[in-house]
Amino acid sequence: MTHTDTHADTDADTHGAVTRATHAPVTRAVIDVTTAGLPAWLDPVAQAARSVRPQQLSRFLPPESGAGRQSAVLILFGDGPRGPELLLMERSGTLRSHPGQPSFPGGSLDPEDGDQATTGPLRAALREAEEETGLDPRGVQLFGVLPRLYIPVSSFVVTPVLGWWRAPSPVGVVDPAETARVFTVPVADLTDPANRATAVHPSGHSGPAFLVESALVWGFTAGVIDRILHYAGWERPWDRARQVPLDWRA
Repeated sequence: MTHTDTHADTDADTHGAVTRATHAPVTRAVIDVTTAGLPAWLDPVAQAARSVRPQQLSRFLPPESGAGRQSAVLILFGDGPRGPELLLMERSGTLRSHPGQPSFPGGSLDPEDGDQATTGPLRAALREAEEETGLDPRGVQLFGVLPRLYIPVSSFVVTPVLGWWRAPSPVGVVDPAETARVFTVPVADLTDPANRATAVHPSGHSGPAFLVESALVWGFTAGVIDRILHYAGWERPWDRARQVPLDWRA
């Protein structure tokens, strides 16, 4: 991930390359988490964020020793042509960590993000989202933070940060070396049973998967989406016996 001292307005269409113009860095701005003014359809997500426990989200939790690479992701909800939607990106196939995999925007905390126990993950989620997708963080309202989770294969300790895209801005690939594609997925497609399956890795690990927007969303990202849909009351019954095999490169 590319780390810079300045952040940018975006100038692109949704699917084009993004150019940047300097504006106030998110690391120096006042940052807050508030549910004021959220659309009513996001209330169930905000309520779930206040009550959900780590064990309800994943069986992989941060090591008690405190080991792991501190990171954050931005789970950004917006209003799209087909109603509520979620912002995702596809990681470059050349990356060492999770190559080619759809994911939330996010990455490791930088020292300038601040305290990892308080506002550091909030700043990191916004900063990384801007660096990877070109979105303007000034248009994002943070409304919740989920418990920290763990990705064993990469030793990431991840703080999922919930955002409302209050003032949408153009997004697209900023650095092709990091990001292959930036796209949005209607929540209606994520809840559609026809788009749901269980991804099975040759190692024996299995978990939720979504076949949406010409992508197979699986792993950590799919697991978090699955739990949000469940605890927000949006989940529809789906065939858990339907399997999608992964290969060893996944």
